Amino acid sequence: MKTPMSLAVLGLLLLSALAAPAAAQSGQKPTVQIPQPGVSQVMTLEGNFVRVAYNNEGYAILGYKLANLSVGEEWMLLEVGVTLREGVPNYTLTRDAVSLETPDGKTIPLAPLEDYRKANLQALENRERVSRDSINYFPTSATYACRIGFFSNVADRAMPWDQVELSSNRACTGRFYFQIPGGIAYGQHWLNVKFEKSLVRVPFKILTKEEEKLLSKNYKSIKKQVDEAFKPKK
Repeated sequence: MKTPMSLAVLGLLLLSALAAPAAAQSGQKPTVQIPQPGVSQVMTLEGNFVRVAYNNEGYAILGYKLANLSVGEEWMLLEVGVTLREGVPNYTLTRDAVSLETPDGKTIPLAPLEDYRKANLQALENRERVSRDSINYFPTSATYACRIGFFSNVADRAMPWDQVELSSNRACTGRFYFQIPGGIAYGQHWLNVKFEKSLVRVPFKILTKEEEKLLSKNYKSIKKQVDEAFKPKK
């Protein structure tokens, strides 16, 4: 599927409608700041804390509600879903194909499994069970469940592995953990997922209380605009 750049830009525009308190106070629609991914892709929002980004090759979903509640904490937990677009050959996704970009420009790899286990993140994982949104927004072609097993605690029944086989009919999901120097900060983040021939960058913004209120207040109108912008052409 080829996506006109104008739609990609519009998706960026609507996706980050989280701005100016002055606009909110005046009753005007928010003035937005566009996050530029630097790659050709489409992005949408499926909830206050659920983001989707995709191109002709790969598709990635991100849920980050818990991360938004964890400002200042050292560990970030993200719920992630990945699949391939129809017609794309199977691809093996490895740990080193995933990274996180923080507002200060740092690129952080997935945490090593040993560090994750030493950190004893059971309390964080318990919080995640009650502070999460569904990320079940896969393309209709992805009908079979698939686990991304990059992380597994010693108490888990499943073993960890460093790779997962992606295909267009597999909806692969997993928890991704990043250790953040200095703690999680407010501002624009990017989850980077490298596919065989391209890079998908999923934007997500750790929101202040004011920004979160502004997004919640304008969500329905923003969602409607996004749906209209990406409506299939007849």
